Amino acid sequence: MDLIEKKSIQKSLIVFINIESFKKGEDLLNDYEEFESLVKSSDVEIAGSLKFKQNAPVTSSFISIGKLEQIKELSIQNKFDLIIINHQLSASQNRNLEKYFNIRVIDKTELILDIFASRATSHIGKLQVELAQLNHLSTRLIRGWTHLERQKGGIGLRGPGETQLETDRRLISRRIKRLNHRLSKAHKQREINRYSRKKSRNKLVAMVGYTNAGKTTLFNKLTESLQVAEDKLFATLDSVTRKNKNPEHGPILFSDTVGFISDLPTELVESFKATLDELNSADLLLHVVDISDVDHRVKFNKVNKILDDLSLTNIPQIIVNNKCDLVQDSKLRALKNRNRDQIFISAENQTDFKDLRSNINEILFNGTFNGWVSIENNLGNIRSLLFDMGCVKEEKTSSTGKMLANIKIGNDELKQFIDIKGFDLCNDKDILSESIN
Repeated sequence: MDLIEKKSIQKSLIVFINIESFKKGEDLLNDYEEFESLVKSSDVEIAGSLKFKQNAPVTSSFISIGKLEQIKELSIQNKFDLIIINHQLSASQNRNLEKYFNIRVIDKTELILDIFASRATSHIGKLQVELAQLNHLSTRLIRGWTHLERQKGGIGLRGPGETQLETDRRLISRRIKRLNHRLSKAHKQREINRYSRKKSRNKLVAMVGYTNAGKTTLFNKLTESLQVAEDKLFATLDSVTRKNKNPEHGPILFSDTVGFISDLPTELVESFKATLDELNSADLLLHVVDISDVDHRVKFNKVNKILDDLSLTNIPQIIVNNKCDLVQDSKLRALKNRNRDQIFISAENQTDFKDLRSNINEILFNGTFNGWVSIENNLGNIRSLLFDMGCVKEEKTSSTGKMLANIKIGNDELKQFIDIKGFDLCNDKDILSESIN
């Protein structure tokens, strides 16, 4: 068994190319380390690496002839099973490289798809991954599609004069249509769920940010959940929504979403729109930033660019600088002075959560009211509504038979009760104490 597992691990050569013509101003300082982490997340063995600069991609092979020869020599000497390149290749470039090296070559898109395929656990997540894989495969069909189930021998599959390539394309196209139909049904069900949630009092707070920024750790602390939080890229793929468990917050649903990455291929964003729709219905976005990362500013801007592309910039946003425990005190003080409107926390150690909770309540509920109210006996429906909303912390009866309730409620929600005759705020603590039996 151990022998089989060892054989299944592919020896890979990672080829990292800095293309001068692709540079658009802001570049990651640790771009190579990020790509290396991405490869490690796919559970392949990094048996070698090559890093070099190139002015522009070559049309036929992407890589210049001199470097092609160097890579081929390396692959022959080390007997690599796989070559992974940090850019998106066209179908013809991929085909030409595989023919030249005589081993499998994958680009960044295929690498991310492979990671997604291994991490998807929900029904919708698996459908989305398969759709993204088929959309990507349909443009190339360079290695066949052995991962899909075939009827034996292919008998009865081909039409008159139909080549194998045409058969493959037709069957993939049919499968894509079926997946789109199933995802459409799942999307409608989510719309119904969102409508039900809007009718209730719950607000939705979605967490966004660069991959590995600590969103899942923060999500677990706020909801007392046990979602897997790992120090690796794309540890979270499926969106998860849980109700807030902390009494400091109002009635809130928190949603943990898949992290973003630089140069995220467009087809992946398109295929994962059903997951990203969770962000569209959010009342507030928590933009989680790994403040200990040297590239945190660039990554912050890249996430905002993706949010802008998805038309999500109109949703209120709180910037949550996470992993403050990993930053030197002097540097952290300087960062806080420069960004006074942002929140600084350590999700791991639950440091400075008070400011975060206060900001969330302020934006969602215009702040909260904590105190006593009196309710006349004929307002039993109001009393029931407050209990249904989960606002009542304590209840007593006054000497005159009125209900006295200690409630926690958003200021905006309190407005719907203030004008009701028989519903009054008890601001005078002395009168309150005299009234309670």
